[in-house]
Amino acid sequence: MAKWGEGDPRWIVEERADTKNVNNWHWTEKNANNWSKDKLKSLLTGLKIDGAAGLVELKDFVSINGEASASNRKGKLIFFYEWELKINWTGRVNTEDMEEVSGTIEIPNLSEEQDICDIEVMVTVKDKTSGADAIKEMIRVKGAEVIRERLANYIDTLKIEFSQGMILPTTKGQTPTTKPTSASANLANEFKQTSISGSNSSSAPASKPVKIETKKISLKEEFMCSKEELYRALTEQNMVQAFTRSVANPFEVEVGGKFGLFNGMISGEFQQLAPHDTLVQRWRMKHWPEGHFSVVTIKLSQSSNCTTLTLSQTGVPSAEADRTKEGWKNYYWNSIRQTFGYAVNIF
Repeated sequence: MAKWGEGDPRWIVEERADTKNVNNWHWTEKNANNWSKDKLKSLLTGLKIDGAAGLVELKDFVSINGEASASNRKGKLIFFYEWELKINWTGRVNTEDMEEVSGTIEIPNLSEEQDICDIEVMVTVKDKTSGADAIKEMIRVKGAEVIRERLANYIDTLKIEFSQGMILPTTKGQTPTTKPTSASANLANEFKQTSISGSNSSSAPASKPVKIETKKISLKEEFMCSKEELYRALTEQNMVQAFTRSVANPFEVEVGGKFGLFNGMISGEFQQLAPHDTLVQRWRMKHWPEGHFSVVTIKLSQSSNCTTLTLSQTGVPSAEADRTKEGWKNYYWNSIRQTFGYAVNIF
């Protein structure tokens, strides 16, 4: 028999103020069907596609069939969605008589099993003219791209909206360590401890440059998502604010653009942006010597079943190397997995 305090933590009933789902062990689920239908309609209805062949506008939905949900299993978030969409469209051909044409757009399988770039967009046209064929081709190529962008917005927003409140706090207001409820508060507490322990970086006069020893840190992580999804999680303000659980201000995603995360605990600027592949940032923590920045390089590569993120960070103060490495794991990678359901192992 296990001694007091030495039991398997999975079987210990943690105190909860509302007695619900102790240790977040049981399966909980939120139905996202109605929300999803409204969201998809708002994103696609009225969407205009303009090109050399003419102008097209998506009208009413013929049908919207499927389901969506968000689940919490053992402290891990799982998002499920599967939709079949059919939408009417009308358009005008860029000809002298401004020929009017119409048809339908079908999306037979919008689901978590497909990357957004692989989602099929099928176009039909009622009219049998050269102008109608040109419009159809425009929708098939340019229109499909625009539609996929709107569908990506739906997926991202679904994960943000339905991640809230899925991991339940304990009576002490705590959640599992893999999902900090207030990352900025935890970081601030760490900085306070650094100051108390007599770190050179916190006591250095602002007016005098401080020469410090630095280290390079390297990390490699895997995420169950496409590299496009992971890149958006790192560069879209609403998604960054979701996994950091704080306001990202400023957050200017452009070369030379500034960013501030965790209520100013981390700041820097974007130096290089290669969409879906590479991010390079000047990056510092608030308590580092004034004016001292590290350089963070993040590269994304996608395999058949996951996306691998490799991080290289040079110029990290030697005394802060271990703390910084743990910070990336706890406040970035684990939080991204929990918030958006990108964990490699679901069970």
